[in-house]
Amino acid sequence: MGRLFGTDGVRGLANQDVTAELALALGSAAARVLTSAVQPGHRPRAIVGRDPRASGEFLSGSVAAGLASAGVDVVVLDVLPTPALAFLVSDLGADLGVMVSASHNPMPDNGIKFFARGGLKLDDELEDEIEARLYEQWDRPVGASVGRIRSDAGVAAASYVNHLTASVGTTPDARPLEGLRIAVDCANGAASDVGPLALRAAGADVVVINASPDGRNINEKCGSTYPEQLQAVVVASEADFGVAFDGDADRCIAVDHTGALVDGDQILGILAQGLKAEGRLPQDTLVVTVMSNLGLVLSMREQGIRTIQTAVGDRYVLEEMRAHGYGLGGEQSGHIILADYATTGDGVLCALHLAARVKAAGRRLADLATDVPRLPQTLVNVKGVDKGRAGSDVGVKSAVAEAEARLGETGRVLLRPSGTEPLVRVMVEATTQVEADAVAEELAGVVRERLAL
Repeated sequence: MGRLFGTDGVRGLANQDVTAELALALGSAAARVLTSAVQPGHRPRAIVGRDPRASGEFLSGSVAAGLASAGVDVVVLDVLPTPALAFLVSDLGADLGVMVSASHNPMPDNGIKFFARGGLKLDDELEDEIEARLYEQWDRPVGASVGRIRSDAGVAAASYVNHLTASVGTTPDARPLEGLRIAVDCANGAASDVGPLALRAAGADVVVINASPDGRNINEKCGSTYPEQLQAVVVASEADFGVAFDGDADRCIAVDHTGALVDGDQILGILAQGLKAEGRLPQDTLVVTVMSNLGLVLSMREQGIRTIQTAVGDRYVLEEMRAHGYGLGGEQSGHIILADYATTGDGVLCALHLAARVKAAGRRLADLATDVPRLPQTLVNVKGVDKGRAGSDVGVKSAVAEAEARLGETGRVLLRPSGTEPLVRVMVEATTQVEADAVAEELAGVVRERLAL
């Protein structure tokens, strides 16, 4: 049996893989692990949030029940982004937080991820301890010692929006994004209310699409993984640029005024250059993952900015940032961490700071993006294979070595099992798109043949 926790919490098909029973057990186990250091006499407190998926209604209730059964008082939030939950854990001094969301995954999926004190994602060791204690026998509290559950009346959302807008200098007398028209695709997800609200509060003229969640339409051909609608709307509305979030709004990608995509790597490069110019990029260092485009690394080097690469997952980026005091990091997928303001990727925060950079530079987003060129890249998701053997199969390793020798220093190969889905990702970068496509398809064929189930 594989590890229950993936790259970003527990995730799978709701009501089959991720069930009410599992959510209940995870809630009580997490309470026992994450509140073990609470001082005697202190009543542990937790915050539970969710995205708009229909299954989140019963799963969040089950998690809350598990927490309360372990003696934790629980505040159940309305629909809010994952980074809002992380912020509120820290802001309200809670002992832990739980987010029920499958992020960018399709609506039938759902997931459960935990945050420790301070709004930090858990390391592997804590996740393993929670998993190990899922079904252990334990002394249950009784009587007045059981936890209580209450709902938040919207105060939390207002606090989060105020935090976001203040980060770009918004005050009653200052609206730093005045004059910008920004199109926003909310993915019918968790930022459908707070995303447009924050951008408008900062002064932007906002054109909104896909902000009517009904429990079933989250990420449905919209948002950061399906930017086609946004590209068309940006051009049609003559917006300065557009931003797209994913279902739980911890990602942000952008679209320039011509409709061209600006991905997470380019956003990171734009923000890094701006912060360095202002003397606010700690150690002139940007933290990225092994999935980041080689073009970003090369362009940052030309600008005097060092890049450090971590494993895939924004929590690994954050761990590196916290360990060494770095201020900016993220992923090509759009997880952007601005450590002065957040403990996780935050799509709305990213959108605000990208807009502020466009305004301060006095240049089009398209112009800024040209400073961060991308090498042609091909990503093939190979399904129906044993992803657990991706790093050990001799034939696959040999094929990767041959591809790397063929590309030399002008390209690279990355082959990795997905941490959230049952597939293997094959990524190739090369000097031309034709070569990247050809090498990627060859490697994908080897993976299908060698790792077939």
